[in-house]
Amino acid sequence: MNLALSQGTVLGYCSCHHGEILQGVFRDSDGRLCRGLTTLPVFGPGVYAEFTPVPGTDPEELSVHPRTKTKAATAAVLAGAECRRRGRRGSCGGRIRLTSTVPLGLGMGSSTSDVIATVRAVAAGSGVSLPWNTIAAIAVRSEGASDPLMLDDHALLFAQRQGRVLERFGKALPGVIVVGCVTGGGGTVDTLRVGSGAEREADVRAFQRLRGMLGRAVSESDVALLGRVSTESARHNQRFLPKEELGALEEIAGEVGAAGVQVAHSGNVAGLLFEPDAPGLRGRLRECVRALNRRGIPFSHLFRNYPVPEGRETWTSTSRTRSAARTWCGSPTGSFAFDSRR
Repeated sequence: MNLALSQGTVLGYCSCHHGEILQGVFRDSDGRLCRGLTTLPVFGPGVYAEFTPVPGTDPEELSVHPRTKTKAATAAVLAGAECRRRGRRGSCGGRIRLTSTVPLGLGMGSSTSDVIATVRAVAAGSGVSLPWNTIAAIAVRSEGASDPLMLDDHALLFAQRQGRVLERFGKALPGVIVVGCVTGGGGTVDTLRVGSGAEREADVRAFQRLRGMLGRAVSESDVALLGRVSTESARHNQRFLPKEELGALEEIAGEVGAAGVQVAHSGNVAGLLFEPDAPGLRGRLRECVRALNRRGIPFSHLFRNYPVPEGRETWTSTSRTRSAARTWCGSPTGSFAFDSRR
């Protein structure tokens, strides 16, 4: 999404995700082994990149603030070069300022959000619309691996180290309500340092099976099957980024009737998935939060994985006590609320 502001300034935007539903090693259409993932979208937190052109400057003079956003700075240069390659000879340099509500290092795609928002802003400033695969290629060159946040319509299996789609599942993921939490004490994770292990044939077969199950879950809008996929994927990835809380999260899921457990395979966010139309949902959500508190797992926020039409209810917590976890959602309004202390 790109927005025009005054005096030639434009905005690029990118949302984030809440970790993965599935991540592993798969075979592509040619039978080659390839690492891939399917992320769980989040609506709300994201990154805005404000690009202000400076007429008369060298097109390669693109400054990014905060200066710590080095991946976004690399992406800005690559995006500018791509725009010039497409014939925008009159482009100039400029300033890019990033504003983010995505936590860093928790596995929510913060760096990819920075990169994509930056690319979109630079492209908009040059009057160019870059296709998703070009944005993906720039993101991979800037980061070494990229989440599929440049593609936000249908569920898909994405090769994060190559920036290509392995499979499109035809529809969005089944709608779920997610009770989010933070594992590992909320510590940050260097995602590129997370080991992925050797491609054992047994693992490949297991992930291929989960891939097929995910396809059925999407086509049939089956939340229960989606929960099975995400839980099994979390178990398989324990040997790469172990989460001491996974056993407790699975116990809680069984106690409160959640469809399954979902984790960031290269971060510390996690969640329990619920069918939006499940009987007694509000009571189950309250009990889920209480169960997390009893086990010392910080509850972070409650959210949907699909957009809510304007004027419809929004899910939030009205607990008077602050969560021990960092809360990254704003203060949404709506008709539904619950007090996790009850």
